[in-house]
Amino acid sequence: MAGFELPDCELGVASAATQIEGGDLDTNWHRWAAAGRIADGSSPARAADHWNRVDEDLELLKTLGVKHYRMGIEWARVEPAPGEFDEAAIAHYRDEVAALRAAGITPLVTLHHFNLPGWLVDAGGWGSRSMKVHFGRFVRRMVLALGEWVNEWIPINEPNVYATQAYLWGHWPPGERSLPKALAVMQAQAEVHIAAYQMIHALQPHALVGTASHLRAFAPADPDNPLHRVAAKASEHLFQRALLKAMNTGVFGWPFRRPSGVVPGRYYDFQGINYYARSTVRGLSDGVAEGVPVNDLGWEIYPQGLIEVCRWVHAAYPSPLYITENGTCDNTDAFRAKYVHDHLAQIAAAALPIKRYYHWCFTDNWEWADGEVPRFGLVELNYETQARTIKESGHFYADIIANAGVTAQAYQRWVASQRYRTN
Repeated sequence: MAGFELPDCELGVASAATQIEGGDLDTNWHRWAAAGRIADGSSPARAADHWNRVDEDLELLKTLGVKHYRMGIEWARVEPAPGEFDEAAIAHYRDEVAALRAAGITPLVTLHHFNLPGWLVDAGGWGSRSMKVHFGRFVRRMVLALGEWVNEWIPINEPNVYATQAYLWGHWPPGERSLPKALAVMQAQAEVHIAAYQMIHALQPHALVGTASHLRAFAPADPDNPLHRVAAKASEHLFQRALLKAMNTGVFGWPFRRPSGVVPGRYYDFQGINYYARSTVRGLSDGVAEGVPVNDLGWEIYPQGLIEVCRWVHAAYPSPLYITENGTCDNTDAFRAKYVHDHLAQIAAAALPIKRYYHWCFTDNWEWADGEVPRFGLVELNYETQARTIKESGHFYADIIANAGVTAQAYQRWVASQRYRTN
């Protein structure tokens, strides 16, 4: 559909600390970059220099008209040594969230977005038996420091992506290639999420705490092939369904073990869904069908998958739905407006309580192991000069916010002429 209204879904933008802040810190990702493991040789030390440009970026947020901003905390910055907190860094974050509130923008704070301080890497990272203690100390300090302005929290972002990329496929630090380790890290993250949920509510009873799970639509490469059908079901269970159930309910089914001290219950106030693509499955791998629309990283563009995912999540865990990430790698801004339109159109047509939509991402940013090349932002970033320029897709997004939907005029101006490419 060309035009539609979004009366019940408020739009925002998302970011992650390591991807935008810059700075010469000791993190797992700075170490990975120093070891030459980033595709373009770049480092998060530059990124978008957001740490020094908070005021400039706040003005851009206001220009876009967003009312919700998902941001992250760089753990290594606020706790550079175990139990030793940097009060100046904490004050910087406090000033940032206060400024967001003063501008009428609600912050949603993510506490772990693939980032670990170097001292915790040395202690074993997510394999450390003390991880729950370390993370609990960090959570407590940040809630006490920011709770005057923040009451919406995501303890851990995309635990399934982190576990598989870092411990199964070996593309991210620490570069392991072990299914048992990947599953153990998923289990550890689920247990830590539950502990963080309980701690945040103890400190801030009216807080809203949820997941930000990377969820995909899964499809067999050949629907008539029983092996492909089984593989699709198994991949979906191992990648997302079992972990989401453990995090949300404290019920740890196969392939996890039942942890001691975790009581089954409800450990979510909203469901945060990060949705990007569909996986076409032949075995336990991530594939893409032939002849489908794809973005500049080769991911399938499959807008209806967003609602497919939302339907089963809401049926299993009834609560408000936040699309905590959705966006696309489009290095020339040739089809991003169409991508946004097509996904929001799915939301508009669905009878689901989707209350928030956070576009990934705000500005172009440092894209993990792919470095500075992939561009997901509504705002173009010149890495050399750090100049920011709102893209045409950013102007389209601002227009959607201003009109609580897509007008026929906006569709004709920004969307009608755009086309996806196919693989």
